[in-house]
Amino acid sequence: MIDSRTAPYAALVLRVSLGILFLAHAGLKILVFTPAGTAQFFGSLGLPPALGYVTIAVELLAGVALILGLWTRIAALVCIPILLGAIVLVHGSAGFFFSNPNGGWEYPAFWIVALITQALLGDGAYALRPSASATTPALAVR
Repeated sequence: MIDSRTAPYAALVLRVSLGILFLAHAGLKILVFTPAGTAQFFGSLGLPPALGYVTIAVELLAGVALILGLWTRIAALVCIPILLGAIVLVHGSAGFFFSNPNGGWEYPAFWIVALITQALLGDGAYALRPSASATTPALAVR
């Protein structure tokens, strides 16, 4: 049974933690690998290097949107292809466990499950979202 009193706060905790993770990964690509290095890595995988810049932008925008509770379902779903790409192109060949050399696919797979869960749950408590109508509050506390 779902406790309707605490479920919105569970969605909030999940939403904010997912947002922080995406900001951390975007920060890693910007500050450690550099955007140019990220683009070069994407090129080494046979992808268009520009996709590295797109990935950084999506991670930044989705991270902020998730933390603030703006377009939460869309932000969560938009991130899934990034993680699927990470599994297929980078981590899949390293086996299941993320502690394996080159990281396995367990962590990105779990992250996908968490994003699907967030998309199903929706905004949760304390979400700033565009008002659907004049009667919908801009700050939602459900």
